[in-house]
Amino acid sequence: MLKTRVITAVVLVSILLPALFLLPQTLWVVLVGAFVGIAGWEWGALLRWTAVQRIALGVATFGLCMVIAVADPFALGIPELRLGQFWNTLIYGLAVAFWAIAIPLWLRNKWPISGVSGVLVGGVVLVPTWLAMTQLRALSPTILLATMAVVWVADIAAYFAGRALGKHKLAPNISPGKTWEGAAGALVGVMIYGMAIRPLLQLENMHSGLWVLLLVVITVVSIVGDLFESLLKRKAGIKDSSNVLPGHGGVLDRIDSLTSTLPVVAFFLLSVRHWAA
Repeated sequence: MLKTRVITAVVLVSILLPALFLLPQTLWVVLVGAFVGIAGWEWGALLRWTAVQRIALGVATFGLCMVIAVADPFALGIPELRLGQFWNTLIYGLAVAFWAIAIPLWLRNKWPISGVSGVLVGGVVLVPTWLAMTQLRALSPTILLATMAVVWVADIAAYFAGRALGKHKLAPNISPGKTWEGAAGALVGVMIYGMAIRPLLQLENMHSGLWVLLLVVITVVSIVGDLFESLLKRKAGIKDSSNVLPGHGGVLDRIDSLTSTLPVVAFFLLSVRHWAA
């Protein structure tokens, strides 16, 4: 199992890094759209849809991303990034409100998803993720990679802290393996990492207190995103969203924390850039 996970991880990295730094922005937009389309297909499994319905949802998710790209290519960095559009703010605003307000209530009440409401929730989860991955990459591939690495650092730190110190369950009815000690370890890891990459993001002029607050928010949102997908999989009675990534499950299993984190970071960074212009 470990060997399979390592091989899959190596393959993914060998695809991600060249694509991230070498692909033209237009092809990157399509590639990420296809990636999110697969996640849309997996979302159908959480809704307990049939195979045909799942394929239709995946195609529709990819199609919606491409419609946005064609309708306003400048907003995606094709050929240049333009910020401040109403629809841009609306998409990120919905995502931030969803993760900050709706999901804490969702986790507490353990609501199921189904039908039209389930599709709408999937749209709020997946489309802002696609938008954030395209716009952050348009700002700088390094910025996008550094932002994604925040989640990886949080996961790794939480894993080791939880194994070494974990005694108090964070959400035993949703994800029994997660502990408060692991969450604290994730926060410490993100703080160290965040301070190290601050110059890379060109945020040295930001007040240190605000930067620390943002890192706390990112860590919390990352954990919430992970818990949300765990809840949905538990409700659907499945272990993984799919098996397209051997040893890792599905695309949703790999980007669960990114779906909550990337839109929040993109909204913040693009807002700062917009108001500083």
